[in-house]
Amino acid sequence: MTAPRLFALTPGEPAGIGPDLCLLLAREAQPAALVAIASKHLLAERSQQLGLNTTLLTVGPEAWPSTPAPAGSLYVWDTPLAAAVVPGVLDKNNAAYVLQTLTRAGQGCLDGTFAGMITAPVHKGVINEAGIPFSGHTEFLAELTATEQVVMMLATRGLRVALVTTHLPLKDVAAAITAERLARVTRILHADLVEKFGIARPRILVCGLNPHAGEGGHLGREEIEVIEPTLERLRGEGLNLIGPLPADTLFTPKHLEHCDAVLAMYHDQGLPVLKYKGFGAAVNVTLGLPIIRTSVDHGTALDLAGSGKVDCGSLQVALETAYSMAASRA
Repeated sequence: MTAPRLFALTPGEPAGIGPDLCLLLAREAQPAALVAIASKHLLAERSQQLGLNTTLLTVGPEAWPSTPAPAGSLYVWDTPLAAAVVPGVLDKNNAAYVLQTLTRAGQGCLDGTFAGMITAPVHKGVINEAGIPFSGHTEFLAELTATEQVVMMLATRGLRVALVTTHLPLKDVAAAITAERLARVTRILHADLVEKFGIARPRILVCGLNPHAGEGGHLGREEIEVIEPTLERLRGEGLNLIGPLPADTLFTPKHLEHCDAVLAMYHDQGLPVLKYKGFGAAVNVTLGLPIIRTSVDHGTALDLAGSGKVDCGSLQVALETAYSMAASRA
């Protein structure tokens, strides 16, 4: 079965650089039909501000495109704003609009209309100010798709890093790394590398939690009591896992040369290396979902909205990654 031909693109916070990125990207033709789920009026205004003169082609459930848009054009599933947008100025009245674009994209992936969704950055704070509990794209899409556990992975050319824990204070990390959580996250990472990245037998390097991976228990016992036994059990299920290895030596060419992904124990153990290697050309991939979702690796950059001084590199990598993942699933 071939993957659906359409991909959904959500521009995120309307006052941020998401609309700019979509329009700048449209200067060149994409290899797949890409549908921006956004206010057509917003995109027209921002196109004029940027001096781009982008042709906006209205599409929707009654008429989906069958071919990619020509260079200089962008397919738009018009989603009306609640309030006018001034670049760089947040307005909580548009919070529901942002969530509607995500709902349309996510539901479209679930029902097979879209092969995947690519998201530009949202502003969590202004959505919460509108009285809507919102902790991020990942949690929103997990709820929309009824997914119990998702895994955050960032990738750039030559390196993928997934996380056992994400946005936790450092003092809470060790307690959060339980055998159950580690096993669940590792299984999801392995399964999605197979299904969505087309890697038949993924080789995963696993970081230890403590300096020197605990130094035989002298620098912490989490490796001995939790990590090593869990990895051994998963190896018995057929997973190809190496570690736990000290993080300061794992991220070297000798180890990374033949690995498909690194599993880091916490946010700032793995992501500084990933971002040093590929900031501006990295992608955030949500693993564990029944749909394909990729995102940029940066925020809304309100101060740059409407300026034309933005780099599309991360969005382009997010698109390429989504296209590749969809092809692997076909």
